[in-house]
Amino acid sequence: MKGKHVVIAMLAPIALAGAVMYYLQVYGYYEEVTLDPATGIELTVGVTGEPEPILAEGIEAIDADSSPLRFRACFHTPMSQAMLTETYEVYEDPVPLTAPGWFSCFDAGKIEAALETGEAIAFLGQRNIHYGVDRVIAVFGDGRAYAWHQLNNCGETRYDGTPTGPACPPRED
Repeated sequence: MKGKHVVIAMLAPIALAGAVMYYLQVYGYYEEVTLDPATGIELTVGVTGEPEPILAEGIEAIDADSSPLRFRACFHTPMSQAMLTETYEVYEDPVPLTAPGWFSCFDAGKIEAALETGEAIAFLGQRNIHYGVDRVIAVFGDGRAYAWHQLNNCGETRYDGTPTGPACPPRED
């Protein structure tokens, strides 16, 4: 019987630590974010390279201070894909990152599939919203839209140890 108690005494803290880590990753660091519908969602204008607010309704968003990549948002825009592609910069190689399961409006797999088929188009929201991280906005033909943060070339090279080179802005520490 004593051996059984020793094993239980060893496994209990491990199970507790695992449960705490799971909670922190899925729930603990995230918080709901309130974005102003008039100014909270921006796309980068193709001609000027500057972000400007677009029309957005019903914004649901989450973020976390623990990583610049944890931002996700779901919203609707009355702006058509045709108008958006004429005005704003299309984003090359968008890869939506998964959201926690409890943030049910954001399904990275469905967004990625729609981007691959052309049902959705990705736009640059803002370049270097955090150093090496771009905000990407995917818009469907019916106005559904989703936003996430994605590493850009500067972020990828910076975090894999490769020198960033002159094309990347200086990093503020």
